Amino acid sequence: MAKVGAESVEELPKAIVRRLVKEKLSESDAGDLQIHKEAILAFGESARIFIHYLSATANDVCKESKRQTINAEDIFKALEEIEFQEFIEPLKASLDDFKRKNAGKKAGAAKAKEADKKRKMAQSEVEKEPSTAKAKEIGADKKRKKVQPEVEEEPSAHNEDQEDDEEADEEGNEKEDEEEADEDEQEEEADEDGDDQEEGDINDKEDEEEADEEDNSESA
Repeated sequence: MAKVGAESVEELPKAIVRRLVKEKLSESDAGDLQIHKEAILAFGESARIFIHYLSATANDVCKESKRQTINAEDIFKALEEIEFQEFIEPLKASLDDFKRKNAGKKAGAAKAKEADKKRKMAQSEVEKEPSTAKAKEIGADKKRKKVQPEVEEEPSAHNEDQEDDEEADEEGNEKEDEEEADEDEQEEEADEDGDDQEEGDINDKEDEEEADEEDNSESA
């Protein structure tokens, strides 16, 4: 900002004004022509005044068209009204070049945005994979726990059958023991009967011998 008298006036950036002036002079045969700082100030002030004048004229054109927004066509028409028709074609060329560059930037931004979107989607899928694997693991664990009681019940039934077999074996063993005991008892009884009979035979023989002795004694 620079002050002229008591009023505050907006100035164009001096660096931009100097660059524009030097670029235009370089197209001519000016050589190493130097530009005084007051000349740069004069160029900037002239450009500012021209912009104000052109803006006011374009605003009138926009109002005549009953619109609230000034567009490029309003600028072209304003240049005609202030008799600067020679600026129209270079300005159109500059606008076309600006649109092409802007379209390229938009296309690049759109591609970058699409690539970023795909990257985020891929990252989201990668983050979901552990959750999916965990869910599958939980499901498998639930299924395993569900099947496990059934597996545990089968050995129980097998154990019951085994216990029944063991009880049957014990009963069979007891029965065999009883039968063996009965046989032993019968054998003992038979042995006792045999001993009694043998003892009776011996006694009978002794009685006969005694009787024979008595008979012999009487005969003598």
